[in-house]
Amino acid sequence: MPRNLILGVSHKTYFGYAQTQEWCQQVAEIVRQQPETLSAQLQLFTFPAMPAVAAALECFNGTTMATGGQNICAAPPGAWTGETSATMLQEMGCRYVELGHAERRRYFGETTEILNQKIDMALTSHLTPVICIGEEQRLSATDAAAYAIGQVQELLAHRTQDVLPPMIFAWEPQWAIGAAEPASDDYIRHVCKTLRQHLQQHYGQQLQVIYGGSAGPGLLTRLWPDVDGIFLGRFAHHPQAFASILAEAQNLITR
Repeated sequence: MPRNLILGVSHKTYFGYAQTQEWCQQVAEIVRQQPETLSAQLQLFTFPAMPAVAAALECFNGTTMATGGQNICAAPPGAWTGETSATMLQEMGCRYVELGHAERRRYFGETTEILNQKIDMALTSHLTPVICIGEEQRLSATDAAAYAIGQVQELLAHRTQDVLPPMIFAWEPQWAIGAAEPASDDYIRHVCKTLRQHLQQHYGQQLQVIYGGSAGPGLLTRLWPDVDGIFLGRFAHHPQAFASILAEAQNLITR
């Protein structure tokens, strides 16, 4: 069976509303130019800021680019002022949600317990969670892989379904965020490969691993097939830069 390749993009809050619309319109045209034979093997999603989710959904309607939210409330719909419910995102047409980013953990106090509640909300609402994980301090590649597996086990061990729904784990070492030098290719490959093997052995191929660190041209090629894809940040905020990564992904699929 052909293996899907994942490309995700998060806007954080770098874009305003009009800029988000412009990016989505340009990227939608890029995505529409993909050959249909390749589209089925590419899993594309983007996470605009919450006020622009509806605009993004409209721009990407009829394309293979899915839209999701950058966060959801850990509780069911109710008296939660300022929060966004998973059910509303699903009702709007979202298919994914980003959870547990290092910024959410560090600055908003999100714990493993809260993240587990949010995963429950996402799965109940048929949203695929893109769950961010990664070590805070620099470790050896072997220890970093063990740490990632430990984080995953905290989130999955209590789940009793015979077959878990699809989930994506976006691994990025927190110590590398903003660092002068990112994690090396060998480091990334070892951690992602070890984590993928653990997930497939214990849970199945519907649990995937993408790399969420600094990305540019050539990185996906260097990491494949030890990752299922990459989670792009500011590099992909330029539509033509996203197009270059998309072309790279297409080349990998057709090898």
